[in-house]
Amino acid sequence: MTGSIPDKMKVPGALWEGIKRVQIDRAEVVRRAALPLTVLKDDTQISTAQFFALFRAIEAVSQDAAIGLRIASVLDGAVMPLAFVAAQHARDFRDALNRVARFKRLCTPEDAVLAEDGDRSDIVVRWPHAAPDSIPYSLVDATMASLVELGRRGTSERLIPIALELARPEASRSALERYFGCQVRFNAAEDRISFRRDDLDKEFVTYNRDLLEVIAPELDRRFKHHLMSGSVAEQARWVLRRRLTAGRPDIRSVAAELVMSERSLQRRLTDEGVSFQALVSDTRHQLALEYLSDVSLTLIEVAYMLGYEDKNSFFRAFRQWEEQTPSEWRVANLANHSMNGWGRLR
Repeated sequence: MTGSIPDKMKVPGALWEGIKRVQIDRAEVVRRAALPLTVLKDDTQISTAQFFALFRAIEAVSQDAAIGLRIASVLDGAVMPLAFVAAQHARDFRDALNRVARFKRLCTPEDAVLAEDGDRSDIVVRWPHAAPDSIPYSLVDATMASLVELGRRGTSERLIPIALELARPEASRSALERYFGCQVRFNAAEDRISFRRDDLDKEFVTYNRDLLEVIAPELDRRFKHHLMSGSVAEQARWVLRRRLTAGRPDIRSVAAELVMSERSLQRRLTDEGVSFQALVSDTRHQLALEYLSDVSLTLIEVAYMLGYEDKNSFFRAFRQWEEQTPSEWRVANLANHSMNGWGRLR
């Protein structure tokens, strides 16, 4: 399992902001963790063991057993990673959790698995490169709290989990049960949080309002315009642009949003001389070029926004489109823009 998940990640900027908001000196945290100061840079990658050392240092500096809960509680959408920004404006809590889980698998050596059985939905969080009992308590608390905060802020309700199971020995029971609102079981086999299935069906009050402004300005206005005028292929293309951050859309979900049957959509696309698979590929291609032109986005974030499950799939597809890697295209594109700008200045 660990062979397919690289043991490297970037320290989220949201963590540094959270540390700042709870008034912890991040330089002292880095020193206690015995990490180089370069980890303060956005592009520095660290291993699972180093990330754990960072959280243990946070515990030591804060001297607060509930520091993980505090950090997760003070953060907001303005400083959260791209995945949480997109998730905050998802259709419902289930959609949001799936977005976050996919981003974790893509961008970190962390795995969040959502499983639904009957009236219960479980989210199990694992770190494939580490033993369950080696994960810092504060990291587990912050991770679980971030999922709860996502649901509570998205639905504007105080969602209460059914249960919280932790692999560690008992510690901070009162603080945990006060925050989560449910009973906590310690010494469990895995770190797991469970919700009622009905809670995952709850719609987010922010759905379709801010998401489009964050990811693609004016997309909503343009989407409505294309629904009213234009070919079915163009209508489907704009649905795809909106839905790719949730994963690769299937023809059924696109047809549902266009208020037609899957068979009708397939027939209309065929009449217009295009297949659904070709439409998905072409939409991804055009979006890839748009996103890569924005140097603030990392290649991993671009892959996420295009709905890929792993960066290698994105790289293979991009080579087929452009006969070069995403990095090579970005460098060449920047060079072309620089040359054009230089020419105009002359």
